[in-house]
Amino acid sequence: MTGAVVHAVSGLAPWASDPARSRGRRHPEAEAPTRTAYQRDRDRVIHSTAFRRLVYKTQVFLNHEGDLFRTRLTHSLEVAQLGRSIARSLRLNEDLVEAIALAHDLGHTPFGHAGQDALHGCLRDLSSPPAIDEGDGWGFEHNLQSLRVVDELEERYPAFDGLNLCFETREGVLKHCSRANALRLEQQEAGGVAWRFVHGGSPSLEAQLCNLADEIAYNAHDIDDGVRSGLLTMDQLAEVELFEHYRQHALRVHPALTGRRLLFEAIRLMLSDQVYDVIDTTRARIAAAGIEDVAGVRAGPTLVAFSEGMRERTQALKTFLLRNLYRHPQVMETTQRARRVVADLFGRYMEMPSEMPDAHGQRQHQARAVADYIAGMTDRFAIREHERLFGAVMFP
Repeated sequence: MTGAVVHAVSGLAPWASDPARSRGRRHPEAEAPTRTAYQRDRDRVIHSTAFRRLVYKTQVFLNHEGDLFRTRLTHSLEVAQLGRSIARSLRLNEDLVEAIALAHDLGHTPFGHAGQDALHGCLRDLSSPPAIDEGDGWGFEHNLQSLRVVDELEERYPAFDGLNLCFETREGVLKHCSRANALRLEQQEAGGVAWRFVHGGSPSLEAQLCNLADEIAYNAHDIDDGVRSGLLTMDQLAEVELFEHYRQHALRVHPALTGRRLLFEAIRLMLSDQVYDVIDTTRARIAAAGIEDVAGVRAGPTLVAFSEGMRERTQALKTFLLRNLYRHPQVMETTQRARRVVADLFGRYMEMPSEMPDAHGQRQHQARAVADYIAGMTDRFAIREHERLFGAVMFP
């Protein structure tokens, strides 16, 4: 292959992540002639098996409940779009933002947070840490699982496990981590992606941005999906100051607007103002902190943020969604069935590892192998497996 190796990206702010100054990959590789390191990371994520599975992993509403509700895939795409838009205005590295956004949910279980909670409970209920594996830590954390996917579980390359992504991408994927698991990771990779959870400090601005774009996307699409499902109404949403402000604005401009067009316009206006608020607030925080480079970013507090007023209104929206959507009796009933599916599968695979493919069933650390297998399932595959093993139709 011929051509000049791409080193740096022009137009970046001094505090942006420059691929030419990346901390590199765990397994050294030659640079690509036409793509930066972060562009390669994005491409590797898109071509991964775990990324394709996201299309049948769900958010609030499970796969069998309708074709138009968000999935982990559409959510990841929305996070990437919001992230790139904000990154462009802040002169951050858009490719790194996109790579992190597309990879951040690769470790999520089937059935959204219900599956994650059930799998965590199954692992925590084991009698002692050695029953899991002293090297794998306790419990189940979906951010840590996403890191496991890109570091170990993907099998695409002859020379190494995982996708061998850059440090900065991996750091962004590990959004949160318990101290116990962070200490374990720090032992394996001193000064690595878990360092900040042990010693303090912040990740790159691109990682910080993805974290907030994730929140913005969640709130907006859960309003949309909640109304589409019939579990939320526009009258209920009137009590949410953040949403109602933009609904009223849309009606002043378009008095005859009703139904889904009114809903979409209110959400669009809300998203736009949240994006502008993050841009303005982040610029001000960078200036106030005297940030001059990436080292200054990592040594200080979080810089990518909402203004105080927007943060309070956004928190009120999250509280509303928790009370009226996530804890709606219909959602809770489905959640309980989803948890049972995961718990039943975990118990059966622990008793009979031969029910799993050999790649999982013959691994040394059985509980973690079972957790990896279940976490990689889509909603519909988990449902089919449960029906095969137990003969029960959990989601008719």
